[in-house]
Amino acid sequence: MYSTRASRTIPAARSAIYRALLDPDAIAKWRVPTGMTSRVHEFEAREGGSFRVSLIYTAPDGVGKSAESTDTYHGRFLRLVPDERVVEEMEFETADPALRGTMTVTTTLADTAGGTVVTILHEGVPDAIAAADNEAGTAEALANLARLVTP
Repeated sequence: MYSTRASRTIPAARSAIYRALLDPDAIAKWRVPTGMTSRVHEFEAREGGSFRVSLIYTAPDGVGKSAESTDTYHGRFLRLVPDERVVEEMEFETADPALRGTMTVTTTLADTAGGTVVTILHEGVPDAIAAADNEAGTAEALANLARLVTP
């Protein structure tokens, strides 16, 4: 297991970004890599609330962690600090023991000149997921988030 951290300055208010972190429709748009679509099955945006999301490969050769062409993960919100921090615990739904394990994802928001610095820290990422892939996916998600919330 390992950790990664990625940051991006987004020219939007912390409040707008925070809303996008807790809105299931927004999650389906920004937390999905290129070549995939997203389906939010469950999403209770409150401390202790649970969520379940599937990422579906659009290419026929996409290999999923949970099913033939799907990565499904579930988890819960551990801590919500309005306009500052979201802490989630999540894990993939998979039969592969190399991909199992609970990850903690902490998203922090901080003011900066011209917007908000958004930092996403992944802790407990399974070694079977290449760190470069996790980092690239997080950078892509931050770019999607920026497109979604930038006025």
